[in-house]
Amino acid sequence: MDKVAIVILNWNGQAMLEKYMPSVLQYSKDEATVYVADNASTDQSMEMLRQHFPGVKLIQLEKNWGFAEGYNKALKQMDAEYYLLLNSDIEVTHHWLTPMTEYMDNHPDVAACQPKLLSIFDKDRFEYAGASGGYLDHFGYPFCRGRIFETVEEDNGQYDYATDILWATGAALMIRSKDYWEAGGLDGRFFAHNEEIDLCWRLRIRGRRIVCLPESYVYHVGGGTLPKGNPMKTFLNFRNNLTMLYKCLPEENLKRVMRWRWWLDYLAAWEMLILKRNVGDFRAVYRARRAFKRWRKDFEADRKAIQASRVAKEIPERRAFSLLWQYYVKGRKTFAQLP
Repeated sequence: MDKVAIVILNWNGQAMLEKYMPSVLQYSKDEATVYVADNASTDQSMEMLRQHFPGVKLIQLEKNWGFAEGYNKALKQMDAEYYLLLNSDIEVTHHWLTPMTEYMDNHPDVAACQPKLLSIFDKDRFEYAGASGGYLDHFGYPFCRGRIFETVEEDNGQYDYATDILWATGAALMIRSKDYWEAGGLDGRFFAHNEEIDLCWRLRIRGRRIVCLPESYVYHVGGGTLPKGNPMKTFLNFRNNLTMLYKCLPEENLKRVMRWRWWLDYLAAWEMLILKRNVGDFRAVYRARRAFKRWRKDFEADRKAIQASRVAKEIPERRAFSLLWQYYVKGRKTFAQLP
């Protein structure tokens, strides 16, 4: 059994692998086994890895299963105490693995953790996708220490302390294999986006902890698969976020939050159309709402099972306020300014 299995899911990412695999091997090979799981790429990714990085173990999947199910398929083919899901566009640093592994070893109540994510383009600034650990507001909007909506902070050490979070970024997620499978893994139906938040929330419901450890830090390109402003990304984010809320919200919150989200989602759609003149994203929100309505019944059994597994009634990392109100009305743009 591997102690740590670093697993990079690849789809036509040859350029990213060529650029960032050297740092992964340089700073990880003594502490972990490195795998690349390929989602049926049509570029030369696999040939390049065989030729230039023979120490990397390869798993070839028969089709593009997406981020969520791709990882599920790949992880079933390995035996490790800890999985470390790592994006191909991550540059890791010296000593990045040790703090996470040691913390997990010493805290058996912790199911998963993440390093601090910094931007590879501005290494003094947090990276959008996970910054220094993720949270949710009352209505399901995600935010991070270091990033709220489009406001990304400079890293001045203000969040350089380990803390409990609601979700760890899927860009660099260390998780116990036991917890991964007991919680059901990533929801493959999501394909991509919000799947790691959904998994971490399910773990928190089960009473397991999620932690950010800024002593470990990595640099992330971000947006490599679907760039911002892509209607498919907007569709997946809205559809999957609503599905996650349906699965995970406690019964006493469900109807109220879903009523509010009906108004807020359509308000967001019209804002995209009128203020940003983005017809594609406008249509994507409407399609996402319809798609959620169509497939909601498919998640009834999931909701029952998740609620039956509930150990933690109150999850403090799911904050009671409205992030939209705090950000747009109160003008609170940084994590430290939030209630």
